[in-house]
Amino acid sequence: MRVFVTGATGFIGSAAVPELLDAGHEIVGLARSEEAAARLTAAGVEPHRGSLDDLDSLTRGAVAADAVVHLAFIHDFAGAEGFAAACAADLRAIETIGAALEGTGKLFAIASGAGGLRLDGRFATEEDEGDLSSPLAARRRSEIAALALADRGVRPLSFRFPPTVHGRGDQGFIRTLVNIAREKGTSAYVGDGANRWTAVHRGDAGRLVRLALDAAPAGVRLHVVDDEAVPFRAIAESIGRQLGLPVTSLDPEDAPAHFGFVAHVATLDMPASSAVTRKLVGWEPVGPGLLADLAEGHYFAS
Repeated sequence: MRVFVTGATGFIGSAAVPELLDAGHEIVGLARSEEAAARLTAAGVEPHRGSLDDLDSLTRGAVAADAVVHLAFIHDFAGAEGFAAACAADLRAIETIGAALEGTGKLFAIASGAGGLRLDGRFATEEDEGDLSSPLAARRRSEIAALALADRGVRPLSFRFPPTVHGRGDQGFIRTLVNIAREKGTSAYVGDGANRWTAVHRGDAGRLVRLALDAAPAGVRLHVVDDEAVPFRAIAESIGRQLGLPVTSLDPEDAPAHFGFVAHVATLDMPASSAVTRKLVGWEPVGPGLLADLAEGHYFAS
């Protein structure tokens, strides 16, 4: 297939693209800059100039493709307002691509999140539609809009990625927690630190994208989750051990001053299962888990 990939040069996209190429697909990657276009060309990908804000470019890329994998998301924000704006841009992109694919029966895979699906402490499953009162609910609206395209002649599916997709080059939540610990002189958790995060290695995430294009039926939600419930305290202890810093418990009211804009995520309990996904597409993660990846030390090299 000719597959149009947004976010092809991103952390997840750059793991998914080689998997898709190895499977024999022709890849067209959205490129915001000449530098990104050159990187795509070097990787054997046809660059398509544009951005998430350039809706005409998204339409052209979608129309010319057999399938679309939308992995791009605007991550350069700080605070709730910036996150809401990034989610709004994501929703506009999904609506635009969906309109371009309407009535074609083409696959349209989007990236969503596995965090904050439930607020009752139970493991979230692929069947959960998500709690719209969650602090992370703004991104859920994009998933709802994408899956609704099944009624308009599109084959949608949603990749629910965990709060941390980890590995070398990660600039997400784990890198942020490492930087905060360095700055504050302590690696912290809130309360007893029993709140749980999910995680997946980027290599396993990329492989699931490839498997889903071949095997996933329309309208499904896939949980890109390896570690289903890592206690936040264990993450903080690993960071403290690697940096040689004390590990500290914070009162909830002190979390914003320590963690800044990621305080709301650092306190969430968001375990999630991927049992349905594994059975549906034959996916078994093989990369290191989050704590093993932290123990390798690459997060602390600089």
